[in-house]
Amino acid sequence: MTLDAEARPKNRGRHGGGGGRRRGGTEPDAPRPKRRILRWTAATLAVVILGTAGAGYLYYEHLNANIKKAKRNLGDSDVPEATPNAAGQTPLNILMIGSDSRNTAKDLKLGGSKADVGRPPLADVQMLLHVSADRSNMSVISLPRDTMIPIPKCSTDEKKYEALSLAMANESLGRGGPGCTVATWQSLTKIHIDHFMMVDFSGVVDMADAIGGVPVCVRQNVYSHTSDGHGSGLKLKEGTHPVKGEQALQWLRTRYGFEDGTDVARTHAQHMYINSMVRQLRANATLGNPTEMRRLAEAATKALTVDDGLGTVKKLYDLSQELQKVPTKRITMTTLPTVEWSQDHNRLVPATEDADQLISMVRDDTPLDGRGAKHKTEQTSKDPAAPADALGVQVRNGTGTTAQAPTPQRASAVAQVLQAKGFTQAKSDITAATEAKTLLLYPSADLEGDAQAVAKALGVPLSQVRRSTDVSGVTLIVGADWRTGDTYPKTKSPTKAPDSAAVLPGDKEDACMEVQKGFTWE
Repeated sequence: MTLDAEARPKNRGRHGGGGGRRRGGTEPDAPRPKRRILRWTAATLAVVILGTAGAGYLYYEHLNANIKKAKRNLGDSDVPEATPNAAGQTPLNILMIGSDSRNTAKDLKLGGSKADVGRPPLADVQMLLHVSADRSNMSVISLPRDTMIPIPKCSTDEKKYEALSLAMANESLGRGGPGCTVATWQSLTKIHIDHFMMVDFSGVVDMADAIGGVPVCVRQNVYSHTSDGHGSGLKLKEGTHPVKGEQALQWLRTRYGFEDGTDVARTHAQHMYINSMVRQLRANATLGNPTEMRRLAEAATKALTVDDGLGTVKKLYDLSQELQKVPTKRITMTTLPTVEWSQDHNRLVPATEDADQLISMVRDDTPLDGRGAKHKTEQTSKDPAAPADALGVQVRNGTGTTAQAPTPQRASAVAQVLQAKGFTQAKSDITAATEAKTLLLYPSADLEGDAQAVAKALGVPLSQVRRSTDVSGVTLIVGADWRTGDTYPKTKSPTKAPDSAAVLPGDKEDACMEVQKGFTWE
């Protein structure tokens, strides 16, 4: 199921930039420049939205009416947008969501039981697409649906959903809609999500049909089917084959039969499909057949739910122009590193160190492919800092992890270090916190210089100074990376994603899925 949803998002995005027709039944003689633009729109959206499909002349009003919209963030708080770099550029973060809703006959036919009709949907596919500030690279993080994470309080006009201390990641969608999934990701990563795109089951099939087949590879014959009726039904011979329609959906849904049979394996298969689709579309950015282009545009826009900031074909096109700037070889697919949850071997939890490294790299706009600038210049705020003895600092103890209890009295100890350095108003704060990295937070632009002054005094990198609406003044959160001592430990910033993230480059054409033991056939 997870993969299903994931595939859908891709398809939809691309369709959102796809073609349509004028009112009436005849094919218009469209201006070639516009057709060319729309074709590129479709191709680029595919990169980001895991989509498929091409373009022609758009009947804008009709297609715009197809697109469903929802509030971006249903949480009580937000994460500030990233600070622009020296060139005034900011990263772009898009959350792709695949819904397992069975509330239409078509979706129900593709999987699930009648008992699923009417139940809150689950976000079985979740992928964060991060486009770098300079648009030179794109990083994608998939979150396996069985991962146990906190879900924050979410509210709609009709209902309030209290926070959950720990729940399966896919449950967020049923707590008010995609805006709660956005809130969950922002709480987990401290990354501002600019937009979301959500798709359901049936659109994947229609769009996969329209594109005409995406090449995928298996190392052995595979049949995803268990004796008790589970499995996607995918049946392929060893080697490379083009998949489309329901078979593409089967590929994206397959859990039993790939690698170790987990949701993590599903994300790997999905990444392979997406990369292959992107390469194919960029090599041939038009479907050629106007009828197929119209059908694809209809399917994509009907299946797509986006935030208000992306609610028109024009806005989707503008987004595609940004995505188009990223070379295929600089697209990096990853899966959030996880480990088995101690309380249930069928569930996962983030692997603290590697997951934090991956998220931190994306948050800091560091490429995951190891090809970033070797030395990133830290930007000093133009806002002058107040005198040290006039600067109030709250210090919180965030040294606890899933494996270790917090260091006792750590906030008080570091507050004393600050006082000795002249920050006489530094005080410990009993507010509970958990952070892998030590952070300096400030609520408004006029306090950025103050926060940086504290960071410099302690030797904390300026990349760990961030604006946050969750604090009322300059706040130091002492993280798990500084459990003891008076001096912040110097660490080397990572230059590429951890091996446990299962990196798949966009230009790797020889990728092939391993088949799980017991799911082969002769």
